[in-house]
Amino acid sequence: MPSVCVYFQVHQPYRLRRYSIFDGGPQYFDAERNRHILKRVAEKCYLPTTRLILDLVRRYEGRFRLAFSFTGTILEQWREHCPSLISLFQELAETGCMEVLGETYHHSLAALYSPQEFRDQVEAHGRLVHELFDVTPSIFRHTELIYSNELAGMVATMGTFNGILAEGADRVLRGRSPNHLYHPPGMHELKLLLKNYVLSDDIAFRFSNRGWRHWPLTAEKMAGWVGRIGEGMDSDQSHPARGSGKGPAPAAATSTVDMEEAERNWALMSGPVCNMFMDYETFGEHQWKETGIFDFLKALPGRILETGNCRFRTPSEIVDTLPAADELDVPDPTSWADTERDLSAWVGNAMQASALDELYRLESRIKATDDLDLLEDWRRLSCSDHFYYMCTKYFDDGAVHKYFNPYESPYDSYINFMNVLDNLRFRLDHSKAV
Repeated sequence: MPSVCVYFQVHQPYRLRRYSIFDGGPQYFDAERNRHILKRVAEKCYLPTTRLILDLVRRYEGRFRLAFSFTGTILEQWREHCPSLISLFQELAETGCMEVLGETYHHSLAALYSPQEFRDQVEAHGRLVHELFDVTPSIFRHTELIYSNELAGMVATMGTFNGILAEGADRVLRGRSPNHLYHPPGMHELKLLLKNYVLSDDIAFRFSNRGWRHWPLTAEKMAGWVGRIGEGMDSDQSHPARGSGKGPAPAAATSTVDMEEAERNWALMSGPVCNMFMDYETFGEHQWKETGIFDFLKALPGRILETGNCRFRTPSEIVDTLPAADELDVPDPTSWADTERDLSAWVGNAMQASALDELYRLESRIKATDDLDLLEDWRRLSCSDHFYYMCTKYFDDGAVHKYFNPYESPYDSYINFMNVLDNLRFRLDHSKAV
């Protein structure tokens, strides 16, 4: 009986206002734009989707279970502009069917630049989650599902997590199934849950694509695919490459359609779990209500449960009950971003590298001031979205990078960010404590 693990990321950054070298003062963030976007997404996605999920949890009497990861920046903005959303999620948490995951408070890339800042943000996020939901996260998900052996080591030293979510990238699985638990090299106590990116992206990106060969995606069709994962499992459910060996995946194909089907067959390999991870904004924002996405979500839990060989579990329930099937070596970071599933969305060009280097170069001096306003501004600038806006990739990934992007070009984003950083540096230089 495969366990279906549904996880949603919920995040909105503090976007910068237009800031020139002639501006002065610490008013870096566009309060009106941020409020407008938050209200819009709340009305189109957060409120209707959460009400629907709460109804589904009650309808199926706890058999529908799922997990959320809330960044500190979204929770702060909800507190200010949409407190009813926090109350709604607290109500969902009280059912016992919603798990809250741990992460960096500011949705940052700190793990790549400052292990101490990474730890500080994770601990700050944990305190906020405990304050709002009265729970202590035991499962970790990093910004944009970025993961590597090095990250696993940092998470392991914190002593509070026994599981990490990661992307089921082909290049690290090397033919093995994404539908098993794994563990990092030498860290058997830490289990990895890998995103089944084919099924997840069917919902998140392909749902409304009329040119997709499987359109329209129905709850019955998705339940059928999920049910296939449980077919023919070994009784101990322990082998990650049953019937496939450990060769390259997906198999060689002679056409795009053949490749897509080979990839889908690989994603449906037998295993004890099916991890469906996606942005919460999928519902109502990325996929508009008119596409039928809410009707799909309303029907999906029932269709999956009706298969008779699937059940919903939260990440911690899976980690606590299932063994890791194999070791997964990830020396180079993976993520769930773009077709490359690497770090190129944030550190792929010279502008991004320059902005990040200059930002983290200020860390020790910022912290030495004990100026909480300076520190908070610096941390809000560490949000990964600012560097995502500087990405120069185009074609298929370009449309994704334009979504919610307030800039006309990546170069515009870089110049604006560096203008803000220059003012932050000016304030730092004139701080009494430095």
